[in-house]
Amino acid sequence: MVATAAAPPMATGPQRPRHRSWIRLVVLLAIVAVVLYPLFWMIGASVKSQEEIVNNIGLLPRNFTPGNYADGWTNFDVSFARFFLNSAMVSLLTLVGNAVSCLLAAYAFARLKFRLRGLWFAVMIGTLLLPGHVLIVPQYILFRTLGLVGGEWPYLPLLIPQFLATEAFFVFLMVQFMRGIPRELDEAARIDGANAFGIFRHVILPLSRPALVTTAIFSFIWTWNDFFRQLVFLSNLSDYTVPVALTLFIDSTSQSAVGPMFAMAVLSLLPVFLFFVAFQRMLVEGINTSGLKG
Repeated sequence: MVATAAAPPMATGPQRPRHRSWIRLVVLLAIVAVVLYPLFWMIGASVKSQEEIVNNIGLLPRNFTPGNYADGWTNFDVSFARFFLNSAMVSLLTLVGNAVSCLLAAYAFARLKFRLRGLWFAVMIGTLLLPGHVLIVPQYILFRTLGLVGGEWPYLPLLIPQFLATEAFFVFLMVQFMRGIPRELDEAARIDGANAFGIFRHVILPLSRPALVTTAIFSFIWTWNDFFRQLVFLSNLSDYTVPVALTLFIDSTSQSAVGPMFAMAVLSLLPVFLFFVAFQRMLVEGINTSGLKG
């Protein structure tokens, strides 16, 4: 018998060297470290003493000072919990206002037919080119003339525009989403006897959940972090929100109560972080299905 040599194993194609994967992983970790370094530094500074914050740029504290959190919570005549409640109220009402008003405006632009619809839609999109700070002065003059600045309801200047569909970005987002909903569904509902409101109630509204969730998440985060508009319209200490209250820790020397300020800044990130984690899946779904449709 003649012995036959075993055939060499067949190549399965070019394989990516492992060192490339490790290089990519190291680069990504380095980028993440650079991006997150300010956050880690702020967390470390929240448990440092006043002198160590000024003189030490390291992440870890040499003298652990957890009392910054208690000092920051009771640093003012008003408890810092009041500022958290104010921010939560303004953010949630803004969320509701943007979701309702922008959804109705988007339905009109996307589904209803009226004169000069294209012109008004272009005007609305054009407002995206205006910086928000440009509108602060005329808004302040208007609300001051109406007696709404510093009145019994100091948050009205912050909330009224949100219930009037002034956020063109969210209107555009929802219009793009609604244009992707088949119009055959509208025709089927109209055959069943539904009017414009019935089509909105039974067809558009249930299908617009991803766009609504996206609007709600961004409205909450942007309003919670808003500083300039709240600084302009709020004048009483008990009415301040968290971003405005954080500036009260710094006096003219820029060194007063820095540790408690960082401690409260860390706490102010928790609601936004928890809100994002809770609705992360819906946010990704809403972005993928809302803004990419023509």
